Amino acid sequence: MLKQLLAVAPHKAQLDYYEDREINEDEVKVKVEFAAPKHGSELAGFRGESPHINDYYDEDWHTFLPRDEKESKGVEFGKWNLGNQWVGRIIQVGSKVTDYKLGDRVCSYGGIRETHIVNAINNFYLLKMPEEMSWKNALCFDPAQFALGGIRDSQLKLGDRVAVIGLGAIGQLAVQLAKLAGASFVAAIDPIEKRRKTAVHSGADIALDPIQQDIGLELKKLTNKLGVDVIIETSANERALQQALRGLAYGGTIAYVGWARPFKGGLDFGREAHFNNAKLVFSRACSEPNPDYPRWSWRRIEEVCWKILSEGLVSCEDIIDPVVPFVDSAFAYEEYVDRNPRKSVKLGIDLTDQ
Repeated sequence: MLKQLLAVAPHKAQLDYYEDREINEDEVKVKVEFAAPKHGSELAGFRGESPHINDYYDEDWHTFLPRDEKESKGVEFGKWNLGNQWVGRIIQVGSKVTDYKLGDRVCSYGGIRETHIVNAINNFYLLKMPEEMSWKNALCFDPAQFALGGIRDSQLKLGDRVAVIGLGAIGQLAVQLAKLAGASFVAAIDPIEKRRKTAVHSGADIALDPIQQDIGLELKKLTNKLGVDVIIETSANERALQQALRGLAYGGTIAYVGWARPFKGGLDFGREAHFNNAKLVFSRACSEPNPDYPRWSWRRIEEVCWKILSEGLVSCEDIIDPVVPFVDSAFAYEEYVDRNPRKSVKLGIDLTDQ
């Protein structure tokens, strides 16, 4: 029987069996080769900490409201197939499908499992991959969107000095995209050594450790007391935001990309934020309308990201790390995503031996 990776309880993952149904005439079946989870919002659900568990975001009211007592929770442990994106090859094609054929290499959204059955008519999210495209680049399609959204929302200009705080997949891609956008200097900031090294290898001019260094002051020292023009904040840590406000140039912009939990201290708007005319922009690429609507939309961001990734304008070879076999995915998810994120940047799962 086929297997999939499930969240069976908070902090607990497990491989379990499933059966595929017959595909419909408008669908294709894909044998998955590689997959990856989402380390941010997905991890909050895995830990039982997501605001979506007991509440939901109402698109009409634009606010969180409590779920009805009879309604399913936002996370159903024992049923939730962990994972964000996958890459694979089409092994079965429905009779009405004309845009895809057997053997096509594709990428889409979905859980970590051996197969996926997907609608294949007018489905933007069933993305065809050039044969030469790296599977690691494809699996970074989701974080690339939020990195690009942050870069655009920050109004980064040619020659700007930039700091990226938080070097998970979004932060790593923000480093590369900032350089691609013309930043003259990029500082990469994270307490995890592995992630700092990855960022420098990918083009950051310097990497800083917020545990050992006064980040705000270091950014001022590196810029002759001026501070950086733009900060892309992906860590969602209140102390990181405080340091961002300290290290930002007068009138500069912080694009707040990270998905925050309730702050418990370490943030004081009565200090640099009050004196330095900082601009704080909350950035979420998939929120519509886009700040640059109607010229830009989430779909345009998606299209640009896929082009950048498929043409190899950025590299995700060091971002998807470590890569583990599917048989070890439950342990790896608990170890590298939940318990010890210092050992990873973005976990990759290899299903090619299944």
